[in-house]
Amino acid sequence: MIDARRFAPAVARNRDAILGVLERHLPPRGLVLEVASGTGEHAVHFAQHLGPDLIFQPSDPKPEARASIDAWTAAAGAANVRHAIALDAAMPDWPLERADAILCINMVHISPWNATEGLMRGAARILPAGGLLYLYGPYRRSGQHTAPSNASFDADLRQQNPAWGVRDIEAVIELAVAHGFSAPEIEDMPANNLSLSFRL
Repeated sequence: MIDARRFAPAVARNRDAILGVLERHLPPRGLVLEVASGTGEHAVHFAQHLGPDLIFQPSDPKPEARASIDAWTAAAGAANVRHAIALDAAMPDWPLERADAILCINMVHISPWNATEGLMRGAARILPAGGLLYLYGPYRRSGQHTAPSNASFDADLRQQNPAWGVRDIEAVIELAVAHGFSAPEIEDMPANNLSLSFRL
């Protein structure tokens, strides 16, 4: 039988640091939507440590990613992780009408800007008042990269796809505020990444 699980090396390096932030910001119970779940390793790790009263709904627009997510969930026996759903953040209609919190890890820089626009629009629509929108990844501050490694990473991303790239944190915050979110709590993370915790 073919193992559909995919592996992202960065997950092992950042999952516990992210978990530490989520432990302080997520509600004690409810539905957590993860947008752009990728391999599924994050969702399963968080669910195992934050459950069982938090239910995780992973999602990804790519079928191979959804297969990986479901394979990781099955292998871990994670009862509080739902089957992955097809969700493209940029699309106007999402297959979910409500969530108590939304996580989006390492998507903003590896997608066109309209995906971030769609993320903010969709999150504002399905989150309750006070709901959490959590973003993780590298960002520029005042138009400058926070480390030489981020500058190299940005150049590599833009070479792969001109629509990708490390975003200006000010532009992301401005977009979120325009959709009704308060200014985020910003926390420094490993490998020159940032956590942005927005509240609606």
